[in-house]
Amino acid sequence: MTNGLRIFLVGFSGTGKSAVGRRVARLLGWEFADADELIVKRAGVVVEQIFVDEGEAGFRKRERDVIAELAARERVVVSVGGGAMVQDECRADMLNSGLVVAMEARPQTIFARLTASVGEAEGPEGMVRPMLAADSNPMGRIESLKRDRQWAYALSHYTMSTDYMSVEQVAHEVLQTWRRFGRSATWLADPLLAATVTVDSGAYPVYVGWDIIESELGDRLLAAGITGRAFIICDANVVHPYGRAAQRSAHKAGIEVGLFTFPAGEVSKVLATAAAIYQWLAERRVERRDAIIAVGGGVVGDVAGFVAATYLRGIKLVQVPTSMTAMVDSSIGGKTAIDLPLAKNLVGAFYHPELVLTDTAALSTLPKRALLEGWAEAIKTGFALDEGLVETFETQAEALLTLDRELTVDTVARTAAVKARIVTEDERETSGLRSLLNYGHTIGHGLEAAAGYDVYLHGEGVAIGMRGAAMIGMAHGVTPPDLVERQAELIRRFGLPDRYQGVEPDAILEAMNHDKKVSAGQMAWALLDGVGRSSLYRDVPWELAAQVVRDLRD
Repeated sequence: MTNGLRIFLVGFSGTGKSAVGRRVARLLGWEFADADELIVKRAGVVVEQIFVDEGEAGFRKRERDVIAELAARERVVVSVGGGAMVQDECRADMLNSGLVVAMEARPQTIFARLTASVGEAEGPEGMVRPMLAADSNPMGRIESLKRDRQWAYALSHYTMSTDYMSVEQVAHEVLQTWRRFGRSATWLADPLLAATVTVDSGAYPVYVGWDIIESELGDRLLAAGITGRAFIICDANVVHPYGRAAQRSAHKAGIEVGLFTFPAGEVSKVLATAAAIYQWLAERRVERRDAIIAVGGGVVGDVAGFVAATYLRGIKLVQVPTSMTAMVDSSIGGKTAIDLPLAKNLVGAFYHPELVLTDTAALSTLPKRALLEGWAEAIKTGFALDEGLVETFETQAEALLTLDRELTVDTVARTAAVKARIVTEDERETSGLRSLLNYGHTIGHGLEAAAGYDVYLHGEGVAIGMRGAAMIGMAHGVTPPDLVERQAELIRRFGLPDRYQGVEPDAILEAMNHDKKVSAGQMAWALLDGVGRSSLYRDVPWELAAQVVRDLRD
């Protein structure tokens, strides 16, 4: 169980860990320890010399010993080296013994900070600076290292951006986080914990495991402080076995349960469905201390989330995703919405759940088409934000398609962690970072709407949209041509379409014009700059996008 008497600050060099750690320690009246400083003190030589004398293995051994020692101290704030979270033993020691806070910053910010302080005596944070001097492309090196480590940083209990905040501001936010949940949250050291989403309203866990709905859900509800009744909402496709499994689990935990089922499919993601659920809840005199549990795919999560956000001006929500799209994307981040005839998701709210419980065993009961379309969201996340995921999909495609248990749990957890990190950094899409998760969605949503929501599954639309976005990026001069083909090959390996038929291009373009991403008449496009790297572009000519949409027609 996590102990609130220790705070570990992790993240890349240049994010401010040491300066913030010293300030937090002073505010708390605790001891401050810099793990790298202790390593240097005990070795009697600088970090670079340890690498020369003992190699990286020798340094990492010293790092593990120091962190294990610090994890046993009390009332201590610890600044940890940039690579420590990647080590299994170090990560486990920190997550199991204290509050772990990841300091985040953009590569440009990190480069500017480290470059400005070259030659200054600022302690072990400078261990990366010789790399800056020796490497012919230091910015590229920072981006590469940071990308390789991001999966580990995402496992922290809390992530905060330091780009535009002073040391004092960050230190006070760390302190507020510790006061909010660092002393009491029992879920922080949970073996099923894949990620933590931290937003203005608090923090919530994302659990991922295999065959865990019936065995885990009821106890997790109690641990989350849900003391009232639970009202399960699911569709006709998942009520057996998953809606009933959730019902049994809640009953075993002593929670009174109700269950509402509606027809499966995007056609149910409308105001009429929400109105029917409102009526059902009102008849049962649902109170604010009660909770809605969404058991199902993205449609169920969106509809149930929208109802939870609006009924009684907000009641508690729990997401139990059973489709791949919901597991790695829609259940995380608080986006809830329903569709209008003109376009998808035009009416909705940001409303975060109390927890997300993901049972990857549910994937094994999906029809083949539904399973394949779900992989599109995971592949999208990789190409837009995480090169390591793309490499996993390319090297392990067959094992993932046959749902190897351990690999599936790990891949879903890693993908969910990326989404959790992005949401934490940009909860309401104010900085543009979260908009990168829309890669492939602009054309995809337009296609879904134009086809009537019942022709193309969401992931199929996203896959076609990814092909279109890559073509736009190449024509716009930002996406390398070889990347376009690399993505197309992976989409094909996962049995996904990259062209559409039976829909008029002009109908797709009309639906795209009603997309939420249109601002002041300009479309914001998430385009690939490289594998795992994307940016938002608002200068894409509409004529170019329109031509690509026409070219995607089979």
